[in-house]
Amino acid sequence: MRANLLILAGTTEATAFANAAADANLTGTVSFAGRVERPTRQPLPQRIGGFGGIEGLSEYLKAEQISHVIDATHPFAAQMSRNAVAACAQAEVPLIALTRAPWTAQSGDNWTHVPDIAGAVAALDQRASRVMLAVGRMHLAEFAPNPQHFYLLRLVDPPKDPPPFPDHNVLVSRGPFTEGDDRALMQEHGIKLVVSKNAGGTGAYAKIAAARALGLPVIMIDRPTLPERREAHSVAQVFDWLRHSGVDLGV
Repeated sequence: MRANLLILAGTTEATAFANAAADANLTGTVSFAGRVERPTRQPLPQRIGGFGGIEGLSEYLKAEQISHVIDATHPFAAQMSRNAVAACAQAEVPLIALTRAPWTAQSGDNWTHVPDIAGAVAALDQRASRVMLAVGRMHLAEFAPNPQHFYLLRLVDPPKDPPPFPDHNVLVSRGPFTEGDDRALMQEHGIKLVVSKNAGGTGAYAKIAAARALGLPVIMIDRPTLPERREAHSVAQVFDWLRHSGVDLGV
């Protein structure tokens, strides 16, 4: 079978798979939601923007004759992942999620688990502190009810609107970062508390390791619940799945 892949992207795993797919001379399209202004350059054709919900994605799969979907979106891109599962079932296109295992607390970690962004906002309803808020620019406005804190914001792109905090510092930078750099950053800004999504993987883990080294508490936002789906945790596992699906990988 000659494959025509749709790679739902936005992570380092997506880029790694796209590079491997291109090296294997596979045909496919890398799709970005459009939330990042400067997406990582890809070796396969790209599209940017939504599909129009489940129905729109299902129609796209049929119109483009997509043979397989690889969902390598961020673990918190829950709506896209839910839509992908439903659309692939509707269009009868096989899907696999290339995802990272979530972080788990280690000795020395001081985590408070919350189920979602709203839970993190509620957890910050406390006396003024100095907070590293690592939730991405899309959610900053939701933390406006807690203006008493200083917020350190590290973002991939500059915020489109001024952050809704009287006291904050914005750093525009793209990871991966090192534990040493993040430890120094937290010390420089006098950080007392870290708020983070449980993104998993290695690229964003430095701040978690730095918080542990400094004895800082972390408000950890747990991952959203997703529908049952086939998952892989490495590029090699996705290739094994494609091979077993009858895709000609030339080996």
